Amino acid sequence: MKKKKTRNKKDMISLMVDDVVYSTRANRKYTARAGYKVPDPDIITSFMPGNIQKVFVRKGQKVEEGQELCILEAMKMKNVILAPREASIKKVNVKEGDMVPKNHVLVELKK
Repeated sequence: MKKKKTRNKKDMISLMVDDVVYSTRANRKYTARAGYKVPDPDIITSFMPGNIQKVFVRKGQKVEEGQELCILEAMKMKNVILAPREASIKKVNVKEGDMVPKNHVLVELKK
C-alpha cells in the first residue's frame, strides 16, 4: 500500500480569476522568484542592453526635468535618456563607448 503524500498549506497559493478563488500548489520557480522591488526614482537604469553613444552630464551638475542625460544605442536605435525631475547628479556610472546590460545603473540623482 502506498502512502499518500500530504501537502502543506504553505505549499498552496490562492488565485482569483473572474471572482472565483482557486487553490493550487506553488512550483519551485514561483517560490524562488525575486519579489517586486519598488523602483528608486533617483536611480536611472538602462531598459535594454546597448552601447552608450554620448554622456551629457557630469557629477555635481544640476539638471532640469526632461534634460538629456545620455544616449543609449540599442538595436540601431538611439534612445535619449532624460532626467525625470529637477535634481543634481550624484554619480555617473558610464562613459562614452561603454556596453551596458539591461538594468545597468547609468546615472544616480540626488535632490
